Amino acid sequence: MYAELHCLSHYSFLRGASAPDELVRRAANCGYRALAITDECSLAGVVKAHVAAKEHGIKLIIGSEFTLTEGVRLVALAPSRAAYGELSGLISRVRRRSNKGEYTAHLRDIIFHLKRCLLILLPDDTDKQHIHLQQLARLCKGRVWIGISRLLGNDEWRRFKHRYHIAQTLQVPMVACGEVQMHIAKRKALHDVLTAIRIQTPIQRLGPRRLINSQQHLRTLNVITSLYPETLIEETCVIAQQCDFSLDELRYEYPAEVVPTNHTANSYLRQEVSSGAKRRWPTGIPDHIKQRIHHELDLITELSYEYYFLTVYDIVRFARSRGILCQGRGSAANSVVCYCLHITEVSPDQISLLFERFISRERDEPPDIDVDFEHERREEVIQYIYKKYSRRRAALAATVITYRSRSAVRDVGKAMGLDSVFIDELANSLAWWNRERELDSRFQQQGLPRSGELATHFLSRVQEIMGFPRH
Repeated sequence: MYAELHCLSHYSFLRGASAPDELVRRAANCGYRALAITDECSLAGVVKAHVAAKEHGIKLIIGSEFTLTEGVRLVALAPSRAAYGELSGLISRVRRRSNKGEYTAHLRDIIFHLKRCLLILLPDDTDKQHIHLQQLARLCKGRVWIGISRLLGNDEWRRFKHRYHIAQTLQVPMVACGEVQMHIAKRKALHDVLTAIRIQTPIQRLGPRRLINSQQHLRTLNVITSLYPETLIEETCVIAQQCDFSLDELRYEYPAEVVPTNHTANSYLRQEVSSGAKRRWPTGIPDHIKQRIHHELDLITELSYEYYFLTVYDIVRFARSRGILCQGRGSAANSVVCYCLHITEVSPDQISLLFERFISRERDEPPDIDVDFEHERREEVIQYIYKKYSRRRAALAATVITYRSRSAVRDVGKAMGLDSVFIDELANSLAWWNRERELDSRFQQQGLPRSGELATHFLSRVQEIMGFPRH
């Protein structure tokens, strides 16, 4: 059996050529024991991979790839919940100290902040990194391996001997690693396009910067066993066996400071809901509303969501105290508790409530309370959150921009070296989208050699890249 421990998804922007679920499905079909998703300085692909792994019955290992300022490249794997916390913290740390979209990771970051993660070192072909590799092997003793890749390149034997020598010198075990960047070999053509987009150079000029072949995909077990010594394959399973962490272990951890010292979360929530209900119905709370309030509070108590409601309540209360317009929306409008806390503004007397759309026992996850703040003063709310919880405990969520039709046409066209005016014409008028003959005709009009094949290649790459993360 084999476990792939080094695999990039397309969330390693413009490096990986397959989606997390494609990689997981392929690994399961090939009979792998486990698959590690190790996007570069990112955990962006692991949620989709987690869902797919549960569907296909394969073990998912969570990790990340880093290239350090000292030149060392390595993969860090999270064997436990604590190790996952370390890895998440390190990614935040090394990205916050860098420009947007970049990261700066040092050797000391790995040594001092990844004390529980397993490390697979991927040395280059020189001896310049030897002192740094020694430090890692000595200070992270028992958690270090040298990764061995068989990618059928011309210098394969020299690279193997070099890494074998390092492993013997450092007295650390070796392990098979595929350095996977796509789920099947057929994605090589798309990978070339992605590389050209990333480097901003037409494919024809990539030279050695493109992959030398299509071996960096999830290969069958027959191929794996023919390439690697049995001990290196067995070591992948040794590492996989140590990795017990699952995203299912994660739960929301709410701030305790939203509850006054003389209250429990439950008593404080009930007090504030009661006060809010009296303000909402100053002439008396209708009996059916009282019943709804008791029903909702009992379910919130049963599922331990008090802190969640109080956290949102605290933010909304701050905004209203400053005269900042805000309002909850979506399924939260089905909650009388949200209305009593002034999170939403639609009276339950005016709509037919269906609280189970908002919270249910079956979902086993907190409800979704979306609150809109007026655009001009939203920054005041953000700064309040940062000040209250500090930047160690509060963060903005990233928005991932993905390829749509026009952006896909433009980037693929540039990567293929097509004329910029022609690319603009294709992007601005998509009448050819479902008409291959019309697209062939347009390519022929450009006088391009082998225009029919080129048009087919262009269309295939555009279709493949649709929905891929861009940045």
